[in-house]
Amino acid sequence: MNDTQAVTLNALALYGLALLLAAAFAAQLVLHELPCPLCLLQRILFALLAIGPILNIRFGPRPSHYAMSLLTAVLGATVSSRQVLLHILPGDAGYGSALRGYHYYTWALIAFIAAIVLLAAMLLFDGQFNHRAAPGASPGKFAQGAVWLVVVLTALNVLSTLLECGFGACADNPVVYELLKRAA
Repeated sequence: MNDTQAVTLNALALYGLALLLAAAFAAQLVLHELPCPLCLLQRILFALLAIGPILNIRFGPRPSHYAMSLLTAVLGATVSSRQVLLHILPGDAGYGSALRGYHYYTWALIAFIAAIVLLAAMLLFDGQFNHRAAPGASPGKFAQGAVWLVVVLTALNVLSTLLECGFGACADNPVVYELLKRAA
């Protein structure tokens, strides 16, 4: 695998992360289910997971960029495992609605584990680290679009979190947008 192919795969990974962030945001807006603090933390970790691919697109693939994302994915799997374990007892309805039988935090755990496996697999292809693009060369529109999509979705999620929590700690079981309630 050369560095151009690696950049394309990193852009595809960003589009996948954008899909995850958009789905979480859409569930919040369409189903009117405000995310709990652990759900918000998982969204932050998905956004942070994008830093490695963004750096790979901007500066070329490097093992350190993959390592940053790999560590973030491990932390994300830990946080989502914690939430799964909070709702593992028989009779516990879980938090929020389920999608295809699994709650969003269970899907997050699956996504973080998949990210760990995919990042480790990407590190196996040494050829991507041998060649560097010419200085000043810009990534293609496909890769730039992926970067900007993740940046915009992250900004929208940050804004919605600010509206939900205000400038204080988020409610354990949020039902209203705190900042909007204070303004009314």
